[in-house]
Amino acid sequence: MREYKPDVIEKKWQEIWDKEEAFEPKEDYTLPKKYILSMFPYPSGRIHMGHVRNYSIGDAIARYYRKKGFNVLHPIGWDSFGMPAENAAIKHGVHPKKWTYENIDYMRKELNRLGLSFSKKREFATSDPEYTRWEQEFIIKMYENGLLERRTQKVNWCETCHTVLANEQVIDGCCWRCDNEVEIKELPGWYIKITKYAEELLRDIDKKLKGNWPDKVLTMQKNWIGKSSGLKFKFSLSNESKEKLKNKFDGYEVFTTRPDTIYGVTYSALAPEHEIVDFMLENKLFDEETERKVRKIRSILPKDRQAMEKEGVYLGIDVIHPLTGEKIPVWLANFVLVEYGSGAVMAVPAHDERDFEFAKKYNLPIKCVIKPENGEIDENKAYTGDGILINSGEFSGMKNSEAKKAIIKKFEDLGIGKEEVNYRLRDWGISRQRYWGAPIPFIKCEKCGIVPERIENLPVTLPDDVEITGSGNPLDMHPTWKYTKCPKCGGEAIRETDTMDTFIQSSWYQFRFTTDFRKYPNVPFRKEDVDYFAPVDQYIGGIEHAILHLLYARFFTKALRDLGYVNLDEPFAKLLTQGMVLKDGAKMSKSKGNVVDPDEIVEKYGADTARLFILFAAPPEQELEWSDSAVEGAYRFLNRLYQNASKCYKTTTLPKIDTSKLTKEEKEARRKVYEVLKRSKDTYEKTFAFNTLIAASMEALNSLNKIDNKDLYTEGYYILMNVLEPIIPHIASEISEELFNRENFKEIPIDENALKKDEINYPVQVNGKKRAEISVDANASKDEILKLAKEAVNKYLQGKEIVKEIVVPNRIVNIVVKG
Repeated sequence: MREYKPDVIEKKWQEIWDKEEAFEPKEDYTLPKKYILSMFPYPSGRIHMGHVRNYSIGDAIARYYRKKGFNVLHPIGWDSFGMPAENAAIKHGVHPKKWTYENIDYMRKELNRLGLSFSKKREFATSDPEYTRWEQEFIIKMYENGLLERRTQKVNWCETCHTVLANEQVIDGCCWRCDNEVEIKELPGWYIKITKYAEELLRDIDKKLKGNWPDKVLTMQKNWIGKSSGLKFKFSLSNESKEKLKNKFDGYEVFTTRPDTIYGVTYSALAPEHEIVDFMLENKLFDEETERKVRKIRSILPKDRQAMEKEGVYLGIDVIHPLTGEKIPVWLANFVLVEYGSGAVMAVPAHDERDFEFAKKYNLPIKCVIKPENGEIDENKAYTGDGILINSGEFSGMKNSEAKKAIIKKFEDLGIGKEEVNYRLRDWGISRQRYWGAPIPFIKCEKCGIVPERIENLPVTLPDDVEITGSGNPLDMHPTWKYTKCPKCGGEAIRETDTMDTFIQSSWYQFRFTTDFRKYPNVPFRKEDVDYFAPVDQYIGGIEHAILHLLYARFFTKALRDLGYVNLDEPFAKLLTQGMVLKDGAKMSKSKGNVVDPDEIVEKYGADTARLFILFAAPPEQELEWSDSAVEGAYRFLNRLYQNASKCYKTTTLPKIDTSKLTKEEKEARRKVYEVLKRSKDTYEKTFAFNTLIAASMEALNSLNKIDNKDLYTEGYYILMNVLEPIIPHIASEISEELFNRENFKEIPIDENALKKDEINYPVQVNGKKRAEISVDANASKDEILKLAKEAVNKYLQGKEIVKEIVVPNRIVNIVVKG
C-alpha cells in the first residue's frame, strides 16, 4: 500500500510549477484566449474559507482551459487601501503601510499553499505607487472632460473625530468609533458624474449582460439605477409660508411617476435634510418641541429610517396645489430620501401605501381619485391598481393610464411642469477624509483656484511620517506634505488632503492585469493587450458586490473608453456569484466562534482535500455548510485514489480497449468513465456544477474497483486524472506523471460507443404511480417495452381497462387505466 503524503506531493508540484512558470500568460496573441478573474482580496491578515471557495472555482476553470490549449490569464492582486489598515494603526500602533504589506506577504503564502494557478508576474497591490500614478491620471482626465467636479454636499460628520463617516460607520445615529452623536453637515467633496452614464448602464444590462450574469444581480443593478418616467413640477409656497421663510424660498420641485393621482394630493413631505428644513433649523423657526423631533429624525441614517415606522412632523408651512389652488400642508417625513429626486414628494394617501400609513397615523385627509372599473374601494387601505379617475376635474371618467399623459400635457401647456425621466442613481462621491488611500491629485491655489497636479509629477504619494490617532485626517495635519507650489503659477498652494474611495481602485484593476506592467512601465496597460484579453471571460465573486463594485467597474470601463484608453463597453462578459461558506447555519465570523482556518485544513489534510471538499459540498451559487466529516471523507477518497493508482500500468497514450470482450460490468464501468468525460466539458465551460462532476467521478472509480481489468482501469485513470486535475491538481499531476508522463493532460476524444447502453432501466407507472422497474435491451421496440412493462405490473392491471400506454424513450413507462 502506497502512503499518500499530501505535504510532500503538494510542495513538489508547487516548486515545479514555479520553475516552469506554468501559469504565466503567453505573448502569442494568435492563440485562443481565456481571461479568468476572481475578485481580489483585501489583505486583512489571513485568508478565510470564502476565499478558498472563490479561488478554487476560478482556478478549476483556468486549469481546464490551459489543458485545452488556451492562452489563459488568471491573475491575482490585493485591494489594499482602506479603513481596516487605519483601524489597525490606532489599535496596535502599527503603520498602515507596514500592516498592509506584511499581511500581503502572509496571505500570498497561504494562497500559494492551495496550489492556485495565479500569474505571479502580474500581481500587484492597489496601494503600490505605480498603480496610484495611473489612477490619478484617470481622475485628472475625468476632471478635464467634465466627469469630475468639486461641490458641497451633505455628509455624516463626527465632530469628535473630525471626519466624514460612511453610512456603514454610523450606528444608531452615533459614530462607530467614539460613540458621539453624528450630525449631517455640508462639506465640499469630489464627485464623479456617473449619472451621465445612467441610461447606457441601464441599457447594456439587457443588451450585453442578460443571459451571462445572474438575473438577481441584473435586477439589483436596474433597481439601483432606478429609471422612472413621470411629471416634474413646482409646488409654490403660500404667501404666509414665504414670509415665514423670510422670502428665501418661493417653493420647491417634486417629481412623481403618478401624475394621474395629482388631484388626490392631501399633503406634501420633505426629506429631513431638505434645504428648507436646514434653513428653518438655522434660523430658529421651529418651537422647541418641533426642533427636538426634527433633530431626532435627522440623527438616524436614511437607510435605517426606511425600515422604521413612518414618522414625521408638520413644518408649519403650506404649498398651493398647482391645479386646484388648495392649500396643502408640508410635513417632514422620515421615509423621504434627500438623494432621490428633489428630496420632496407629493403625498396621495388614497393610492400609495406609504402615504396612507403616514396619513392614518397623523389623521391627515385621504382623498380617493381612482376607482376600480369593477368593484368597490376598500377605505381601510390604499388602492394602487388601475381604474377610472374620479374627483379629478376635467379628467374624471378617464382611464388612469390615459390620464397620465393628458395631465402631463396640461402641465406643459400651462407652463407649470414637464415630462421627465428620473434616476435613483446619484453621482459618486469619492472623497474620504482618511490617510490610507490614493491621494486625490488636485491643488488649491488662491490665485488659480482648483488646479490638477502635472501629469509628469504623478504619482502623488502618501507621506510615511504620520501619526494616526483616529481624530481627523493625518494628511490635513502634515505641513510639509500639505503645503506645496501651484503647478500653474508657482505660488503658494495647498494639496487636496482627501483620499479616494477604495471602489476606485477595484474599478479598473481588470485592465491593469492584461499587461506585463514590469515590462511596460510607461502605460497603465497596453491597448493591444486589452484588445486581446478583455473583456474578462469569467468573473467570480460574492453577491455582496452585486451593486457598487460591479456598477462602478462597468461605469469606469465606459468612461475609460470615452477617454480613449480602451475599446470596449463592458468589463466582464460572464459573472458567477458564489454563495457564502457557513458553519452551524451562520456565516463564519470570529464573533460567532465558528471560523475554520484554511491553514489548519491544509496542514492536516492537504490543499487538494480542501479544494475537493469546497467544490464538492454544494453548487457554487448556493451557500455551503461546513462539515468536518465531509472534509475527512474527501481526504479518504484521495487516499484511495492514490493507492489504487498501482492497479494501472504506465503508458503515454490512451489504452486500446477490445470492447467485444468486455463483460456487462466492464462495459458499465467504462460507460461511467466516458460519461464523466462528456459531462466535464459542460461543467467547466457552462454550469460549474463541480459537485455533480466530482460525484460522477467517484461513482466511476467505484465501478472500476468492482472489476479486474488492467486495461480498463488504466484507461479510467488516464481519463479521470485529466478531468479532476483542475480540482485536485497536485495529486492528479503526481499520478499522471508517474503513470502517463502527463500526456493525459490534453483534450481526450470521447468514444461515443462507450456511452451506449446495452440495457436501459425503465420505471413503470400505473396512473402515474411507480409500481415496478424493468431492464430492457437498448434496441427494444416500443411493443417489446410495453409487453415487459405489463408483465411487471400485471396485478395492478387485472380487471381494469387500459386507456393509454405511454413510453418516453430511455426514461419511463406509464400505463393509464380505469375501473
